[in-house]
Amino acid sequence: MRNLLNFLAKYNNLIIFLLLEGITIYLLSTGNEYHNTRIVKGIRGLTYRFEQRINNSRTYFHLREINQSLAGENASLRNSLDRKTKSENSVFFAVLDTIHRQQYFYSPAEVVNNSINRQKNFFTLNKGKMQNLAVDMAIIADGGVAGKIVGCSQNYSIAMSVLNLDFRLSARIKSNGAFGSLSWEGSDFRHAMLSEIPQHVTFGVGDTIETTGFSAVFPEGVMIGTVTDFEKSGGDFYKIEVSLKTDFNRLHFVDVIGNLKKTEQIELEKLFR
Repeated sequence: MRNLLNFLAKYNNLIIFLLLEGITIYLLSTGNEYHNTRIVKGIRGLTYRFEQRINNSRTYFHLREINQSLAGENASLRNSLDRKTKSENSVFFAVLDTIHRQQYFYSPAEVVNNSINRQKNFFTLNKGKMQNLAVDMAIIADGGVAGKIVGCSQNYSIAMSVLNLDFRLSARIKSNGAFGSLSWEGSDFRHAMLSEIPQHVTFGVGDTIETTGFSAVFPEGVMIGTVTDFEKSGGDFYKIEVSLKTDFNRLHFVDVIGNLKKTEQIELEKLFR
């Protein structure tokens, strides 16, 4: 009680001022229609802005769940699309085979560790053998090539990034189908180099570079990036600078791609090598 009395004694002038201000505002708003409208609108505006800030804060804290849900939906749609595409091109199949028309399956994953400033960069996924991931599965992010899995534990996987001096990928110019080898030169995380494109091939800055599908890892037609510059290298080939579609500095949610027919393809190719 003594503390309360001390508080009132100390701030009595401020309390009386605020009380009189409140009474003045009340009389002004109830006695004049114009002032009443202005005050009501002002209070509504403050309330709306306050509620908007609360809703924005709630949305921000739920972004992780929203992204995970969208990643799962994207993987499901990719799986459905792959099955539908194969069904339109299939004539013979086993009746009891429920995935006979599907060659690739897609699984969403989250990047929990990543590097871009080394000569040999890797990133870690939060899924492993327990989630049906395996070595030599392809990884894409936002529809662009990101890397491939090189090691798995029960619940984690290590992927070799495109930003790795040892990474090689068969790539082609979408407009004309000319293909070569894509690699990273170890300097800029935004660019890679496409080599072995003959000088008689016609292309230009802005042309799309995509996967050929020649390996058993990446499907055909996955975007890698666009041509930003090119020059003639030794011999009869171009050296083409490619702006990568994947932003490795913000790599977070990815899709892992597994080739259901990879073993069959590799075993057959071994017989003729």
